[in-house]
Amino acid sequence: MGKNEKTGLGRALVKHHNQMIQQSKEKGRFYRSQHKKVLESVTDVSDIEAVIQQTEEDGSSSTSHLTPEERRELRKREEVLHAGSLQVPRRPPWSPAMTVEDLDANEKRAFLVWRRGLARLEENENLVLTPFEKNLDIWRQLWRVVERSDLLVMVVDARDPLFYRCPDLEAYAQEVDQYKRTLLLVNKADLLPYSVRENWATFFQQHEILYLFWSAKAASAALEGKKLASPWRTQGNLQEKDDPDTKIYGRDELLARLQSEAEEIAKMRREADSTSSLSNGHSSNGSTHSKTVVVGFVGYPNVGKSSTINALVGQKRTGVTSTPGKTKHFQTLIISEELTLCDCPGLVFPSFSSSRHEMIACGVLPIDRMTEHREALQVVANRVPRQVIEQVYNIRLPKPKPYEPQDRPPLASELLRAFCASRGYVGASGLPDETRAARLMLKDYIEGKLPHYEMPPGMEPEEVEAEREDSVEPTHEMPESDSSDVENCSQEVAGETVPVLDDVLDDLNHFDVANGLASSKKGAAKKQSASHKNHKKPQRKKDRSWRVGNDDGDGMPVARVFQKAS
Repeated sequence: MGKNEKTGLGRALVKHHNQMIQQSKEKGRFYRSQHKKVLESVTDVSDIEAVIQQTEEDGSSSTSHLTPEERRELRKREEVLHAGSLQVPRRPPWSPAMTVEDLDANEKRAFLVWRRGLARLEENENLVLTPFEKNLDIWRQLWRVVERSDLLVMVVDARDPLFYRCPDLEAYAQEVDQYKRTLLLVNKADLLPYSVRENWATFFQQHEILYLFWSAKAASAALEGKKLASPWRTQGNLQEKDDPDTKIYGRDELLARLQSEAEEIAKMRREADSTSSLSNGHSSNGSTHSKTVVVGFVGYPNVGKSSTINALVGQKRTGVTSTPGKTKHFQTLIISEELTLCDCPGLVFPSFSSSRHEMIACGVLPIDRMTEHREALQVVANRVPRQVIEQVYNIRLPKPKPYEPQDRPPLASELLRAFCASRGYVGASGLPDETRAARLMLKDYIEGKLPHYEMPPGMEPEEVEAEREDSVEPTHEMPESDSSDVENCSQEVAGETVPVLDDVLDDLNHFDVANGLASSKKGAAKKQSASHKNHKKPQRKKDRSWRVGNDDGDGMPVARVFQKAS
């Protein structure tokens, strides 16, 4: 056998091996799709960039001439104009006499019409839609939960309740049954100061929103006998008086309130059915109505639905992780003979957003799969005050330059460099490991280690600003400011502060080095080492002051004669 024949045989074996691997992969995918039927959500795909690609701002030529403020105002006007188009998909009318094929075809047809309507909104260059759920099977889970439930509980995050609230879902519940009510369960309420809870309570009451403050983490800790330390260490977030409008409900109180609300809805429905049956000449039979009421839980991923279910049941019945989209199918949990809970998978409802990075910072999309960590961390830096970040992480952020606004939030690059330097996070190339640092800080932001909150519309946060600054106490001594903090480096000309030219050039040089536009400290090294003589040991001069000059010119030194005074 020649050399060429050996080479050809080896290539054939490698090609056959690759074909077998490819066939096994295809068979595995076919088996999973046909037999296992994995219910995959929009927040559980591997290529997250492919999902949120539609939310990129296209920067078209028609709006390129506008300033950022004008573009923002135009976007707000467009959002108000098309707010009614952001709807959840409705289940088409059906009856028990329909076949499975006809029901499936009707649901797919209605879902396709809904997708086309949102696609027309996405064509509007002035609107940015958040990545919403595009899997029909996930929406089918929501339809079943809405139809089964007497009371629909929408779980939201207390730090920004309006971001996680879907008003159209409340309207859809009324369309299914006019007696259904929607309760807003404000989870993680222990992360808010008491004054902020009062403001939100006032806002909910003014807009006639049924709400309750709740903390699933605190309820689980109390159930296990553990003491939970809240990030807010002031007395403002504690329950000072038993006010039902602002109190944080416990486990037993919440179960009793949910059951009473659901029983009231069921009672109203039975009375209406009995009235209609009497008007039609039929006698009502109360035994046909079930005594058990059903409370359904819906909401965005990672807002605490599964944690709330586990706290109410008293044991772990649903999986809980920091990755959104853990729950795949709705679950029915029997609490007692009178109360049943129904947990729906987390759904990303269609809504308008300023950027896709806000979705990552809010925990709606997975943090571990993000590719642009600086943009997502900039959302955190814009919301959390500078002094709070320094106290939580015991770091010193660089101060703004004299020619910059002194109240500007820290840049994501500044925050990442300071955090990596304090923790020693260095990558394989010797540069700061910014990806690791960004993931840790984003998870701290979601879990509440970095305290933040949003105020209700029309209310300013100045009233509770001092309370927020005093809420976090430093655990260690703050490090001294580095040499980059320049003081007294500005000049006053005609009453205005003008930066020194050397400081501006030095700042531009640091910017070039940080972005790889210039070599690192090559010119600075030349300035520091001006001559090689600076490294030599200075020569010691000999003391010849004892010598006396010779005026005779014969070349011989003359000794100095001292005469003793008489």
